[in-house]
Amino acid sequence: MMESRAVHDGERARDSPIMSSSAPRVCRKCGAEIFADAPEGLCTACLFETGLDLPADETDEPPNAGRARPPGAPKMKSGSTGTFGDFGDYELLEVIGRGGQGVVYRARQKSLNRTVALKVIGLGHWATEAHLKRFRREAEAAASLDHSGIVPIYEVGERDGSCYFSMKLVEGGQLDEVIKREPMPIRRAIELIAKVARTVHYAHEHGILHRDIKPGNILLDGKGEPHLTDFGLARLVETESTVTRTMEVLGTPSYMAPEQAVGNNARISSATDVYGVGAVLYQLLTGQPPFAGGTTYETIKLLLDTEPRQPRLLNPKLDRDLSTICLKCLEKDPQRRYSSALALAEDLERWLKHEPIQARRTGVLTRGKKWVRRNPTSALLAASLVALAAAACWIVWKSELVRRPMPAGIAVLPFLDLSPAKDQEYFCDGISEEILDALAKIEGLRVVARTSSFSFKGKNANASEVGKKLNVENVLEGSLRREGNRIRISAQLVNARNGFHLWSQTYERELKGVFALQDEITRSIVDALKIKLAISLPTHEQRNTEAYDLYLRGEYEFRQAESSLTADAYDRADAFYRQALAGDPNFAEAAAELARSRLSRHWFVSPLAPPELEEVKSLIDRALALAPNSPEAHFALGLFFYYGHRQYENALTEFNRTLELQPNDALARAYCASVYRRRGEWERSLADYQRAQELDPRDTIIAMNIGNTYLALRLWEDAERAELRALAIDPHNAQAALFVLSSRLNATGDASSARRALDGFPEGAKVSPTSRRRGLGDVGAIIGIWVYLDVIERHFTDAFQAFEKDVGNDDAAHLEQLAGRVALRVLAGQTEAAKSMGEEALPLLESRLREWPDDAFALTRLSWVYLALGRNADALRFSRQAADSTPIEKDALVGPYFQNGLAQIEARAGAPEEAIKRLRRLLSIPSGEAVSIARLKIDPVWDPIRNRPDFQQLLSGPEQIGPGR
Repeated sequence: MMESRAVHDGERARDSPIMSSSAPRVCRKCGAEIFADAPEGLCTACLFETGLDLPADETDEPPNAGRARPPGAPKMKSGSTGTFGDFGDYELLEVIGRGGQGVVYRARQKSLNRTVALKVIGLGHWATEAHLKRFRREAEAAASLDHSGIVPIYEVGERDGSCYFSMKLVEGGQLDEVIKREPMPIRRAIELIAKVARTVHYAHEHGILHRDIKPGNILLDGKGEPHLTDFGLARLVETESTVTRTMEVLGTPSYMAPEQAVGNNARISSATDVYGVGAVLYQLLTGQPPFAGGTTYETIKLLLDTEPRQPRLLNPKLDRDLSTICLKCLEKDPQRRYSSALALAEDLERWLKHEPIQARRTGVLTRGKKWVRRNPTSALLAASLVALAAAACWIVWKSELVRRPMPAGIAVLPFLDLSPAKDQEYFCDGISEEILDALAKIEGLRVVARTSSFSFKGKNANASEVGKKLNVENVLEGSLRREGNRIRISAQLVNARNGFHLWSQTYERELKGVFALQDEITRSIVDALKIKLAISLPTHEQRNTEAYDLYLRGEYEFRQAESSLTADAYDRADAFYRQALAGDPNFAEAAAELARSRLSRHWFVSPLAPPELEEVKSLIDRALALAPNSPEAHFALGLFFYYGHRQYENALTEFNRTLELQPNDALARAYCASVYRRRGEWERSLADYQRAQELDPRDTIIAMNIGNTYLALRLWEDAERAELRALAIDPHNAQAALFVLSSRLNATGDASSARRALDGFPEGAKVSPTSRRRGLGDVGAIIGIWVYLDVIERHFTDAFQAFEKDVGNDDAAHLEQLAGRVALRVLAGQTEAAKSMGEEALPLLESRLREWPDDAFALTRLSWVYLALGRNADALRFSRQAADSTPIEKDALVGPYFQNGLAQIEARAGAPEEAIKRLRRLLSIPSGEAVSIARLKIDPVWDPIRNRPDFQQLLSGPEQIGPGR
C-alpha cells in the first residue's frame, strides 16, 4: 500500500527504575542507560566485563543464535564455543538480564556440572557499602524463602570484590516476553495470578515485602508455572532498611503503588505488593499496564492524579467481577485494597469456580471522595453546597460539562522571512525546527511536533487560535532577517490564553554565532516558563556555517520530497546533504538525515539496490560514531531496520532509544506504534498512535494510521471517524479518502454509501495516482479502490473509463496500468480481451521480476496475467510466492492482503476449498481492510465460488471484531 511517511509502517521501551535524586546517564562504552552514581561512566555489565579483563579481540557475535546481544552485555570471544569468561566455579555463558547494580548470566557451575542463573553485582571494587547492602539483602531475602513459586538460591559468595549468588535457572522466559509473543487467555491469566498472589502471601508471612512485582520479575517454567524472582527491592517488614533511605531505586513506574511513587516508606506494607500483583493482572487482562505515560514523569503523574481505565473498556470480553477484582487491587488508598495477597488469591479462585466474589464495586460516594482528593480546589467550592446530592451533581457537572483547561505546553511556529530577497524560507524553517527539537528534549514539557506547528505557516493565525487548535498554553513566534553573514532574529513567547507576552527579545549576530543564539533562545524560553530542569540542556556544537546552511537547505528539500514523493525532490535533498558532509565530514546530523532521505526514497518511490542500502548503513554508522546519543542517528537506524529489512524488533529498539533521548518525538512514537501493529499488538499500537497524536494533533498521517488500525480491527465507525478527522486536517488527502471508502464499503457492502461518505470534500481528494496502493497483494491494489467501486456495482464500462484516467508517468505506473487492464477484463468476463492484454504485459512483468525477484506486488500482478492466459498453475505458484513473502506471523498488517490475494486466485484457478479455508481464517483475525463479510457478499471477484454451500456458510458466520484475545 502506498503510504505517506508511516501509513504502513507504538508502552515504553522498557520500565526503568525511578531515581529520586539522580538522573539517568549513558554508558560511555556501550550506550546503555546507567545511574548517576555509577563509577567510571560504565553500566553494570561493562563494569563487570572490565573486572573480568576480557581479551581485546572480542567480536560482536550474539551470545545465542537469533537473539541480539543486550546493550552492554559482554561480547563473545573470537572462536569461542559458547563462553566468554570464567568466574571462579562458574563458566559464564550469556547475559540474560541486568539492572541498576547487578547483571545476571546463564552460567555452568563446573563443580556440579549444572546450569544456573548467576547474579553478580557489576560494580566490582567500585561498589559502595550501600550497594553491597542492597545486593546482600536481595540474596538474604530470597534465600530465606523456600517455596515452589520463588526462584531458589543455591549459593551466596564473594570473589575478587564482586558479590554474587547463584539460583535456579527457569527456562520458560519472563512473563512480559511471553505475553508479547501471544496474549494470554483470560482464564489462564487468572490461574497464574492466583498462584503469584499465594506466593507473595508466603513471602509476607515470612516477613519479606517484594516491592517490585512486575511481569519482568515473574518467570514461567516449561510447564507455564510462575516463579517470582528479583528481590532487589525487598525489605523486611519489621525493619526500615538503610538502603531504602538512599532512595536510589523505588520500583518500576507502571506497576508501582502510589505510596512508593511519593517515597512514603511509612505506608509501604503488604498492600504495596497487592497493588503490584493487581497491576500485572491488569496488564494480562487488557494488554497494557494501568498507567503508562510517554515518560517516567508522565507515568507517575497519571498514577497519582488519575484512576485506571475500566478494564472492560479495553477488553469487552471481561466480566464485571474481574474488573472489580482488578480495580480493588489498584485503589490509591492501601486500606481499600485487599487485606492480603491471600485474600486476592481466594477471590480470583472464587471467580474461577463461578462463585460470588468478595470484592464490591466502588460506589458513587467513594468515587466522589476520590475526586475531591484529586481536585482540592474544586472540592473547596463544592463544600459550599449544602447536600451530598448537590455535591454529586457538582462533580458530574465539573467532569462532563466544563471544558477541560488548556494544558501547559508549547508550540513553536516557523519564523517569518523578513529578508530583503525573501529567499530564506529554508533558513527560517530550519532555525525554528532546531529550537523546537531542543525543547523537545526536555522531559515533562509537552512540545507540539513540527507537522502541527508548521501547519499554521503563512496563515497569519494569532497565538490564541494556535493555542486552541493545538491545545497548548504557550506559543513561540518570531521573524528572521538575513543579509549576507548577518542575521537578526526577533522572538516572543506568548500566553495563548490571555495574549500576554511572557518573554520577547531581538538578537543581531554574525552567522557564525547562530549556534550559540539557538541555545540562548531555548534557555530564555525555559526560564520564562519557569521549568526546573533535571539535567542541563544540550548545547549546539560550533561547526562550519557553510555546511550548516547546506544542511538546512537539505532539510527543506527533504520536507518537500516527503510531500511530493518524487525522485527529483529526493535528488535535491540528497545533493545538499552530501555537500554539507563534504564541507564538514564530522557533521553527524547531516549523515543521519542523508540516510533517512535515502531510506524514504527506498520505501515510497523506488527500492535501493543492496549496495545502496549498505551505503546507507555506513552513513548511519558514521553518524553514531560521531554522536552516539544523536536522536537523528538512532531514528535513521530504526528506519534502516524498518524500511530496509523489515526487522521490526531492531527497529523498535532504535525508535525507543530515540524517545529516551527526545521524549516529545511524535514521529518516533508513531513508528513504535507502526511496529506494534505489524507485530499484531493492536491495543499497544493504538495507545502509541494516540500518544503521538497528542504531541502532533494536526498530523494527517497519524490520524490516518489510527483510522487504518481501527479498519483492520473491523471497528468501522471508529475507523471512518478517524479518517474523516484526517481529511478535516487536509481535505485534499487522497490516501485518507481511500480509507474512508474502505471503511464504509467493508462495513456496508454498499458502493453508493461509500461514495457518499466523501460528499463535501474536494475532488482533489478523490483521484490520486497513488490510489493503486503499491505493496499490497490483492486485485483491489492493482486497479485501485475508486475503480473497484464501479466493479462492485458491475458497471464495467465506467470502470474501464475511470481506470484509463488514472495514468502515471513512470515505469512502475506503466506496469500497473498493464496489469490493471488485464485484471479488469478478467473480472468483467472478457476472456479474449484479457488474454490479448496479458500477452502484452507478460514479458514486461517477467523482466521486472528478474530485476527484482522479491517484488511481491509484481508477483501478484503476474499471477493475474497468468490467470488471463489460462496458466492457472503458474498463477497459483506466483500468488503463493507473494503470500509467503509476507506471512501474517511476520506482518499482521500487510500479511492479510496477500492472503486475500491468494484466495482470489485460488477461487478462480480451480482451488475453491483452499480459498474458502483461507477466507475463514482471515475472518477470524484482524484483517478488516482486506476482508469483511459485507464485502464478500457483493464482490465480483468471488463469483466463481459464490454458489458453493461452504462459501454461503462463510457469509452467515461470524467475523472477528476488535483485536481478539
